Amino acid sequence: MRLYGTFNGTLVTAGLAIIFTLLAPSIFQFFTIITLTQVIGLSILTLSLALVWGFGGVLCFGQSAFFGIGAYAYSVAAVNFGGSTGAIFVAIFVAAAFAIILGYFVFFGRVSDVYLAVITLTVSLILYSLMRRTSGPEYKIGSALLGGFNGTGSPPLNMPGNASAMLFPMQTFYVSMAFLIVAYVFSGWLITTKFGRVCISIRENEVRTSLLGYDTRLYKIGIFGISAGIAGLGGVLFCVGVTRVTPDVFSLGQSALAIIWVIVGGRATLIGPVLATFVLYFLTASLGSQQLLNANLVLGSILVVFVLLVPNGVVPTFSKLFEKRRAKRYSRLKEHRIKMRKHRSA
Repeated sequence: MRLYGTFNGTLVTAGLAIIFTLLAPSIFQFFTIITLTQVIGLSILTLSLALVWGFGGVLCFGQSAFFGIGAYAYSVAAVNFGGSTGAIFVAIFVAAAFAIILGYFVFFGRVSDVYLAVITLTVSLILYSLMRRTSGPEYKIGSALLGGFNGTGSPPLNMPGNASAMLFPMQTFYVSMAFLIVAYVFSGWLITTKFGRVCISIRENEVRTSLLGYDTRLYKIGIFGISAGIAGLGGVLFCVGVTRVTPDVFSLGQSALAIIWVIVGGRATLIGPVLATFVLYFLTASLGSQQLLNANLVLGSILVVFVLLVPNGVVPTFSKLFEKRRAKRYSRLKEHRIKMRKHRSA
């Protein structure tokens, strides 16, 4: 699979994201800004799946498990800590640690890719079923009740070191966009490092990479844990945006949506899945406000169309067309220069 984009392109995209962040409050209504905070959390989830699947070659059907663990870990920690600063790091750490432990048994057990996908999906569904059964008052961690199928409240973000200074929705949007940009730039940088190149090599040919002297299991655990930490961060921002977290974050639908967003955007890129998350989320929301078309049917149709007609995703397809057009233009320009030189020499 060809990879699209460079780290310089990542920085350019991050710059455009910063411009969007500054202009968004003057373009969108206040309610849309609040919704954008939720979508940012989902886009970070998609980014994590694009990293582990598109560049690490690890097909994880249950990436929402780490997303939900991050959301619950943040909510519980923020209630017990009395603030959000330390709770964010706890959420990232817990999600990453859970993935590393799971990855140890999976990768050192030599589980194939297909069974890995099934295992991660099963873990997500187990967590979904488990959290729905925690509705009693005895199900609590510290002073934070888990709440069963009703979920538990997620405290808003606060100023670092000052738990009483809660961030307003507009400030939360700025912070969420900052986290998204940092996660995106970090992921773009990671795939340019030796670690990232080895992970890409494992995705292309694990046996050959192993023969070169690399312990492919450790690299898989590494990319698996890093992507889970990023997903956990997405869970934090999502639950902050909706002000609570419920077992639905572990649901099959949540896992399927993340996969659809990555496929549509293009798993050979990082920005493609992020853009697809924003576009398809608001498309689904607009479809949900009318009765003519079923939103799930439309999403399913979009998935089928893209798998059949645009299997590489939107961004890689457009990038390929742009490169072909630029190559033709360069070839014509080169031919024109050769003709001009011959004409001058004659």
